[in-house]
Amino acid sequence: MQPDSGLNVGLSPRETAAFLLEKIRQSNDYARGKKRRFGRSASITKVATLALSAASTVILGLQNLNAWAGLALACVALVTLLGAVEPFFNWRSRWVAMEEAQYRFQRLSDDLEYLVASTAADGLTFDQLGEIFGQYQAIWNDLSRTWLEHRREAPLTPHA
Repeated sequence: MQPDSGLNVGLSPRETAAFLLEKIRQSNDYARGKKRRFGRSASITKVATLALSAASTVILGLQNLNAWAGLALACVALVTLLGAVEPFFNWRSRWVAMEEAQYRFQRLSDDLEYLVASTAADGLTFDQLGEIFGQYQAIWNDLSRTWLEHRREAPLTPHA
């Protein structure tokens, strides 16, 4: 008796389609969760930067109060910090990447559901499912490539 490897082996095309559909849905859920997190982080960073910038400008207008001037200076320092942190984490780009991945996973899910629904039980083939799986892998490859491109440091000198 061989130990259970956790892999689904010997599935019919319909079972394979159901398995693949579940993987696509899980990926879509992952992208949705990350999209929400990155969108929230991008928004919070932008709002905090704007609020601190506005507050420091107003407070600096009240220069005769030393406590206010000190608070304004702290706000300016925080704006500078947020200005440095935002490009490092690049929340907006990551948010947009997850939005695109989520769209593509949903589209692929719809395509697979239609393929299964419109194909006779004995007409579904592994070749058809292989195409869907290839698209699934392409989505992950594109997302990983985009992720790495956004994480790489900008060149020190501009390209000629």
